[in-house]
Amino acid sequence: MTENNREKVVLKISIISIVINIVLSIFKFFAGIFGHSAALISDAIHSASDVFSTVIVIIGVKISGKAADASHQYGHERYESLAAILLSILLALTGLAIGYEGIKNIMSKEYLVAKVPTLLTVIAAITSIIVKELMYWYTRDGAKKIKSDILMADAWHHRSDALSSIGSLIGVVGARAGYMILDPLAAILICLLIIKVALSIFNEGTDKMVDSSLSSEITDSIKKEILSTKGVIVIDSIKTRKFGDKAYVDVEISVYGELTLLEAHDIAVEVHNKIEKAHPNVKHCMVHVNPYVT
Repeated sequence: MTENNREKVVLKISIISIVINIVLSIFKFFAGIFGHSAALISDAIHSASDVFSTVIVIIGVKISGKAADASHQYGHERYESLAAILLSILLALTGLAIGYEGIKNIMSKEYLVAKVPTLLTVIAAITSIIVKELMYWYTRDGAKKIKSDILMADAWHHRSDALSSIGSLIGVVGARAGYMILDPLAAILICLLIIKVALSIFNEGTDKMVDSSLSSEITDSIKKEILSTKGVIVIDSIKTRKFGDKAYVDVEISVYGELTLLEAHDIAVEVHNKIEKAHPNVKHCMVHVNPYVT
């Protein structure tokens, strides 16, 4: 998939995500106010924050898709990982703000004088769970299609919103049953769920910023491609590193020393092409040839 088509997929998914999040956050916010639910208001704030995170997704993919230039000769893919890290920080801050409000509510015992949530809050919470879970699967499929970590992070934003809406539903139903403290407790639960997702996104982003190697499964697959190439006697070394949503592979192989330079070069080219064909996320593969020594 070309970078242009990749950006089109991200833009389409992101615009749909922004529209749905705006409508849903407004609905939940007013449902929380008029329905007397602090948990649902917190949930609405979470949904609103997803709009800003989706904007970060669009910017991150746009920059990372730029071609290599004199200042960035290896490309701009790491900007996507950087955007994912920024997204995770914003998500964590949102979670902490929601958790703070829940704790303050309990410490000040505001829940004791709070009004009982109305049926509208139950409807809003259930609607949010269904819509956000559908958005999670829609965004996740798009992220897997174009192999985008930041879009996958945005998908988990939707999933975290669905989970927080489940917490809101528990708080609302509990409060309607007479257990008013469940509403602020649900806000704290939402906070913990959001922070957990934020840490996961942060770790994934930083992992690709520090040249972490590819998984053993992918490395073994690359080794099979190399050893299946006619003329390759043994693999002397193989090194891999992640570069945003792409990867670099450095390989040293041994071939018979009696081969001509042209013959050895052809073997290296075949190894190079087989690896990049079998693994499209490999941006570049460097193959060094050594003479085989018994």
